Amino acid sequence: MAARNILKLGALEAPRTAFLLCDIQETFRPHVKHFGEVVKVANKMLEAAKHFKIPVYVSEQYPKGLGHTTKDIKLEDATMVYEKTKFSMYTPELQERLKKDVPDLASVVLFGIEAHVCIEQTVIDFLSENINVHVLADGVSSRSLMDRGLALQRMRSVGAFISTSEDVLFKLLRDKQHTGFKLVSKLSRQPTADTLGFDVSKL
Repeated sequence: MAARNILKLGALEAPRTAFLLCDIQETFRPHVKHFGEVVKVANKMLEAAKHFKIPVYVSEQYPKGLGHTTKDIKLEDATMVYEKTKFSMYTPELQERLKKDVPDLASVVLFGIEAHVCIEQTVIDFLSENINVHVLADGVSSRSLMDRGLALQRMRSVGAFISTSEDVLFKLLRDKQHTGFKLVSKLSRQPTADTLGFDVSKL
């Protein structure tokens, strides 16, 4: 089976993948459900990205008024941190940078907030460009769990893969002999996900 078809079925190849961290700004902490869990997943993905050599792009929604990414997230190795006022992360600035950094881009992995606004609109924009999108169910949230749950349903219905951080990392590994196996195994032992109240039966 051609690689293109495998990726359309949800497989991932590190050289053709980018990670997108959306608007995890400290000002949202008191309002967004399970903010701390989203932060944990973001740090897990940033750590894994270093090993897989996957670029990480970090957006901040109107930081002049809303502040910057929480200091609980280690951004030292992020490829780009950029401001936006558009809800979608897929701004002209990001588009140009992706063309330069990942010219054969096929898939993006998306995590951050809010699921029903910036995440969902980013999903739509990437899918419209025929780029596969994996949304981390354990790495996205909203102020309302109803908004979060419905957003996951909608994103799945339009063609996004609703995944978890562990699922994505093992897809990138593919083989126990991969040099990143010990790191991913260690990261996977960090508890997340279930506290977000994700009910797969409602998808």
